[in-house]
Amino acid sequence: MWYLRAAVIAALFVMIGTTGLRAQDIVLRTADGTVEISGQLLGFNGELYRLDTAYGELTMDAQGIICQGAACPNPDTFIPELSISGADTMGTVLMPALIESFALRSGLSAIRETHDTSRFTYTLAEREAKTPVARIHVHATDTDEGFADLLAEEADIVMAMRQVRTDEASLAREIGLGDLNDPNRSLVLALDALLPVVAPGNPVSDVSLSDLLNVLNGKITNWSAFGAPDSPITLRLRDHTAGVTQVLQQRFLTPVNATLPPGIQFHATNAELDQAITSDVTALGVVQHSEMARARPLPLIGSCGFGQTGTRTSIKAEDYALTIPLFLYVPARRLPQIGREFLSFTRSAPAQIVIRRAGFVDQAPEEMTIDDQGQRMANAITVAKGTKGLAELKRMVTTLGPMKRISTSFRFETGSTGLDAQSLSNVRQLARALARKQYSGRQILFAGFSDSEGAPDANARIAQRRADAAQKAVLNALAPKDRAGITIDTVSFGAAMPMACDDTVWGRQVNRRVEVWVQ
Repeated sequence: MWYLRAAVIAALFVMIGTTGLRAQDIVLRTADGTVEISGQLLGFNGELYRLDTAYGELTMDAQGIICQGAACPNPDTFIPELSISGADTMGTVLMPALIESFALRSGLSAIRETHDTSRFTYTLAEREAKTPVARIHVHATDTDEGFADLLAEEADIVMAMRQVRTDEASLAREIGLGDLNDPNRSLVLALDALLPVVAPGNPVSDVSLSDLLNVLNGKITNWSAFGAPDSPITLRLRDHTAGVTQVLQQRFLTPVNATLPPGIQFHATNAELDQAITSDVTALGVVQHSEMARARPLPLIGSCGFGQTGTRTSIKAEDYALTIPLFLYVPARRLPQIGREFLSFTRSAPAQIVIRRAGFVDQAPEEMTIDDQGQRMANAITVAKGTKGLAELKRMVTTLGPMKRISTSFRFETGSTGLDAQSLSNVRQLARALARKQYSGRQILFAGFSDSEGAPDANARIAQRRADAAQKAVLNALAPKDRAGITIDTVSFGAAMPMACDDTVWGRQVNRRVEVWVQ
């Protein structure tokens, strides 16, 4: 799909260069005439010109520059535009709420014009004079199309329910959009989660991660496997291009070399999926926490006896095994000022309130006492074995008992001390909080935990290395002037407090973490 679009765009650029659509040619000259650059106008954002010249693509500051040519924009009447494209879950609810709040706090009105079922535009205008100052275009479609729009230079920001794929990142580099895998090219806007759901009348009360995986890969096809009456399972999901389905495939099935089976009932929208599940007692589906409607969510259980429920708190702390981050991706080019200001707003405290009210899980850190974590403590007691295990449990409770846990967590790429994409965003978020002196005068402790696979001493060592790696990453993200007076200690508790059973890849990934505690 988007490969073809990218090829067409590339061909058009070749045609422009060879046949000479001279209407787009301009000359940029400094006021004193000492510098003169000619080329094809690729873009103007009110501050910068982008030109395709004999020397390659160049960017020039518009200040003090005289533009000559029919294609020259008029800076006095120019209205900057920002295009945002990608996942419909983010585009239909969350993005409008953020744009309208951003406009309100900027003293602007936001007038919405709907073009079709997936496209709309907000015109931001001065309240008194009603003079337009910017336009924000939103294409609420899917993550694949969002990256396709970016590669075709039809979008400035991508709303993504997954990380950029290798092929997309490679194409982006080739056409000059920079390395989309660079931590500075993305941010986690909010958190969501995948919830297994059934019809309200379905008798099944919970599901294990391993059984859910076996339904998704076609190994379990009948409800009798769950102790329910003999009946075929009707697996219902969003269509292949939807972010929720891609996340299932990439993070749940691919690690175990599995794929979705034939015969799945796919649905074009979240509303259609919910309607189909609630009206079909044989259905099992997977939906997003933010899209929960009438279908009944199933708690996750494991063979070890641990249970998990996808609540706002467990998702925010990333304790729930099926938590997913919602990303914004930006290319390595200067956005118009309105775009930079909007991105800055999405990280602010007021924006976190908007995100929460829109039904998503925000990024504002929250503090939790050890008394609020009864299930986690129960898990820790369950796995404590022998004198050494009880001694480790006592050490953990003695250390963490007087402290409070912050909802920010860090997790790692499989088998390494390298932070994953979501945690890299968490590093920047915590660094900003520390720079604002939010935890000034308080003790900060990074506590490393591991899964239970392998020898306890080895698990404790790798948990310590991960705690040290998270500490280093946060301190390195601080400007030198902001590091003064900040001390972050580290400690390792190995597999002492598991969040999930270790019988699945996702369960082990949840257990390998670094938590942040303060006193």
